[in-house]
Amino acid sequence: MKMLMNEKIRAAEVELTGLNGEDLGIMPTAEALAMAKKLKVDLVCTSLMSSPPPCKLTSAGDAKKEKQQAKASEREMKIKEIRLTPQIEEHDYETKQRQAEKILNSGDAVLLVVRIKGKEGAMAKELLERLMKDLRQAGRPTTGVQLSGKQAAVQLNP
Repeated sequence: MKMLMNEKIRAAEVELTGLNGEDLGIMPTAEALAMAKKLKVDLVCTSLMSSPPPCKLTSAGDAKKEKQQAKASEREMKIKEIRLTPQIEEHDYETKQRQAEKILNSGDAVLLVVRIKGKEGAMAKELLERLMKDLRQAGRPTTGVQLSGKQAAVQLNP
């Protein structure tokens, strides 16, 4: 999505939103541009789908940040799987935790899967709950821990 800024906005009038999100109503584009110049900020068109187009006043850095956020939200979230075992060593646990954190911070979801043999169900559930607790600042679980036959799994979204 391309964002229109300042003189590139061709509409005769715009629906303007101020720097703090306050509604400034519908006004001629020239007047909105003059206001933006006076405040030393940018006039950014947020949508071309309506008439008059909604525009807002933002400081130069905010416009770039918004553009990056729009680009990041367009990218489709992937689900990456991390496999563990119930008898995991502390160092390996930390490595898997860092791996999961990195994936969550990059904007993808993580599916934590623990393979279960015999009566390891309780151990697997404890392990996943500990990982969820350690990763809570990076991601939120979509559901609780799901135990099914040979594995326990939980998905965390960023």
